[in-house]
Amino acid sequence: MNSVDLALSKSGNIGEEEVRTYKLNILVDAGALMLTINKTIQEVPGLPVIDQRMAQMADGKRIKIPVAGPVEVRFEDRFSTGNAYVLPGDSEPLLGKLPLYEMDVWINPTQNLLTPVHPEGWELRLK
Repeated sequence: MNSVDLALSKSGNIGEEEVRTYKLNILVDAGALMLTINKTIQEVPGLPVIDQRMAQMADGKRIKIPVAGPVEVRFEDRFSTGNAYVLPGDSEPLLGKLPLYEMDVWINPTQNLLTPVHPEGWELRLK
């Protein structure tokens, strides 16, 4: 979800139906830290490129990639707001540890599902 559109909607400057979103099933990768998306996913909700950063790929190769955002990721009643790192081509999007931590969810390996850490209510540890 485009976080700028969401803020404009909440302030009444655009309608709720004008908030650009993109729904997808994403691979949750416990080995990744950040949210990574590909160019198509970046373009559909109109996420602006705000920076370029050097990144090390899984194969050890270092490349400069665009940083887009802000973007809001939602899972059930939880969300994480931040930036997305735009991988080249049709790379598979990955949801890493930092957005998972902010949403207070963990990967349940026996059920292969995201599961709330605190099912009774969202709780974030800040220390």
